[in-house]
Amino acid sequence: MPTMWLSDSQKIGVAFCSGGGFFLIGGVLLFFDRAMLAMGNILFLIGLTIIIGPQKTITFFARKQKAKGTAAFFSGLALILMRWPLIGFCVELYGIMILFGDFLGTIAGFARNIPVVGPYIGTAVDRSGVVARQNADLPV
Repeated sequence: MPTMWLSDSQKIGVAFCSGGGFFLIGGVLLFFDRAMLAMGNILFLIGLTIIIGPQKTITFFARKQKAKGTAAFFSGLALILMRWPLIGFCVELYGIMILFGDFLGTIAGFARNIPVVGPYIGTAVDRSGVVARQNADLPV
């Protein structure tokens, strides 16, 4: 029997994070629906806490070099809850880019392997310049 990569609780955390992502996308598609954006944020935070644990979650958000991102993320969430969803989402998006910008390369690498749309996602990521290619001068 093959070994499992994630424990059962981590699978539940991934489900919460995925649900949060879907709610965030739905909230944006529904012209920044405040309830959906707030629910997406809450599900994402619960999922992150389940995946890495409460102590590591607090440590992640409390790191000194990520203080600006943490402040922007939670300020954006507060603005969404105070009925300023468009401005709150923009502020929160800035915080997400600072907090999770290190993971964009990994996410882009995973997205390139998606069967049908992967090459298109890879092209869009390369053109956007969001993810700097490491060792770009190497042929491999």
